[in-house]
Amino acid sequence: MDEHKLIAACKANDRLAQQLLYNRYANAMFTISYRITKDRDLAADVLQEAFVRVFHYIHSFRGESTLGAWIRTIVVRSALAIIKKEKKGLSFDLSEVDEFSTILNFSHDTDYLEKAIFSLPSGYRTVFLLIEVEGYTHQDVADLLGVSVGTSKSQLFYAKKRLRELINPQIQ
Repeated sequence: MDEHKLIAACKANDRLAQQLLYNRYANAMFTISYRITKDRDLAADVLQEAFVRVFHYIHSFRGESTLGAWIRTIVVRSALAIIKKEKKGLSFDLSEVDEFSTILNFSHDTDYLEKAIFSLPSGYRTVFLLIEVEGYTHQDVADLLGVSVGTSKSQLFYAKKRLRELINPQIQ
């Protein structure tokens, strides 16, 4: 089923179309929510809440972006709302830097890179993922998180700096 027919069927509350839409996007959206929340159970909650919103507001989808981009925005906003609700709120205090565990094997595989990203403080990690992985602009991130563009830029700077230190500890 093409995207236009799928959207029309979902707008008509067709349960099979809703299941197809969910199956088409669930894995990618779970990955996004997991990257933001850093918790599988919380990411599953985000995914559930996001798709409830998707199906509730599908009638307002105007097609100005792809359906996937629209769903991604809902997932990101749901993840940020749940993080705040769970009182794991985003910290943007630059003086508050978590202690990082030492990783003995400094191979550059994706598992190590993922561990390095997940070891970043919440604010750094969220800004880094939204900008570098998801492609949001600093203005988008500032609007989503309720911070200034300057804060978004500094969080990204410190996230990249910390990742460089973790990936290549000899450069300091």
